Amino acid sequence: MTSSDDGGYVHDPSAFDDDGRRRDDGETSDDGEWVEEPTHPARADREFDWRGWVLVGVIVLAFIVAPVSIILWPPDVGYLFALLILPLAPAVLLALTAVWATTRP
Repeated sequence: MTSSDDGGYVHDPSAFDDDGRRRDDGETSDDGEWVEEPTHPARADREFDWRGWVLVGVIVLAFIVAPVSIILWPPDVGYLFALLILPLAPAVLLALTAVWATTRP
């Protein structure tokens, strides 16, 4: 049993026609061209180019070079630096590089 005062969404299949448009209001929502004809992922330009190689280099830095440098850092030369900055800098660099490498202009 549905009521109009329940405050939430109630799906009513009889309110839509075969095309998925609402019957009771004559409006059709224009969500843009991509809804009608979306771009297939196979047609998108998704090649592994120089941005990908930069990302691979930063991943190597973050997952291999930074941990090795933490292990090899002498304890008497700033142990706090080794536990805070050495892991933080590659992590921030990796985050920024990942966003940069995966966005296309």
